[in-house]
Amino acid sequence: MIDTEILRRLSETIAARRGAEANSSYVASLFAKGHDAVLRKVAEEATETLLASKDGDKLHVVREMADLWFHSMVLLAWHGLNSDDVLAELQRREGISGIDEKAARK
Repeated sequence: MIDTEILRRLSETIAARRGAEANSSYVASLFAKGHDAVLRKVAEEATETLLASKDGDKLHVVREMADLWFHSMVLLAWHGLNSDDVLAELQRREGISGIDEKAARK
């Protein structure tokens, strides 16, 4: 069985490392480099995910998607958010047509 609490634990780890010394962890070093570095990393991982998908190698897609999710969670933490915020939004949208949900944003 897949551990469904992994996102919460990962969010907590990222938040804990946010203010740490840059040389103490990858997350701390990324935060120390600043917002643009976090944005570049998310863009890089998104591109790698798209290229993996184009190649059609499912394991490669999963691994790149894991990287993208991780770095997206770092970006959330940059803004003081976490996976619970995204999950709450997905729950809010559940059962709503994508067309209707998008129209309601205008």
